[in-house]
Amino acid sequence: MILVTGGAGFIGSAIVAGLNSRGIDDILIVDILGRDEKWKNLRNLRFADYLEAADFYPRLMPTSNDFRFEAIFHLGACSSTTESDCSYLATNNFECSRRLASFAASRGIRFIYASSAATYGDGAQGFSDDVEAIEQLRPLNMYGYSKQMFDLWARRNHLLDHIVGLKYFNVYGPNEYHKGEMRSFILKAFEQIRDKGRVGLFKSYRSDFADGGQLRDFLYVKDAVAMTLFFLDRPDLAGIFNVGTGQARSWNDLAAAVFAAMGRPAAIDYIPMPDILRDKYQYYTCAEMTKLRGAGYKQPTMAMEEAVKDYVQKYLVKGEYLSKIERPQQKEE
Repeated sequence: MILVTGGAGFIGSAIVAGLNSRGIDDILIVDILGRDEKWKNLRNLRFADYLEAADFYPRLMPTSNDFRFEAIFHLGACSSTTESDCSYLATNNFECSRRLASFAASRGIRFIYASSAATYGDGAQGFSDDVEAIEQLRPLNMYGYSKQMFDLWARRNHLLDHIVGLKYFNVYGPNEYHKGEMRSFILKAFEQIRDKGRVGLFKSYRSDFADGGQLRDFLYVKDAVAMTLFFLDRPDLAGIFNVGTGQARSWNDLAAAVFAAMGRPAAIDYIPMPDILRDKYQYYTCAEMTKLRGAGYKQPTMAMEEAVKDYVQKYLVKGEYLSKIERPQQKEE
């Protein structure tokens, strides 16, 4: 059996869809369904069982034989970059990760977990996924720091010699409908353009970036799944790896791609950035992908314009959810 924590969430449900596309459905999903519509992500998926996190973690004892997993994908975490309850983040994102990693390590279970590009902070230390560099990183918000806490704990306890941490950059795609303010810009822009014919982008508060010219590494969730499942196929690999495109594109570029996918003329308004974000905003992110490519991952990522078109026309226009993700064909050397 394969465990997917956060399996009803955005990336987690996409991982389950990817596993289903491989013919794998002996899956335990652990999540917190709560009061939103995250449950809708599960309707197209095949899995053996579901447990609420509050029922699962108390059963995860060092001597427990309740669970026999071949692999664990740990995607369960609070992903809100504006979450202000630091104790909640420390418990949910750090302590639960530590317990699950210890359980996996004691049983020799393949453990692949979600770190985050938010650990890179303002990018002053670069975006290298070299394990030796993580001590110098300074996240800008508590969400990023909660991920950093676990990366550091795993390194200091020598677990990164056996497990895989994935630093996801700006991932977007189907199954993020439930995420509220944490939804990707593509989904928000789609709604704005559909309803008003215009879209709002944040003004820049740095002279070296034009309004809407802030740069991010935007990654389609289908590529994120392919990169993640690569590590299921390669149990010999361990450590921290970036999951991105290796290209930085502007918010203006992204907005233009959404307008094009919807067949509408571009109409952009530049709006003030909320005060709560100004000191915590990443103006530039770009994944260094040398390590993942050097490990043997050869599949090219979809061009942003192609990926946005796929997302808008196949999912957003129709209100569709993921049901499968075809297994990518690795190119020969």
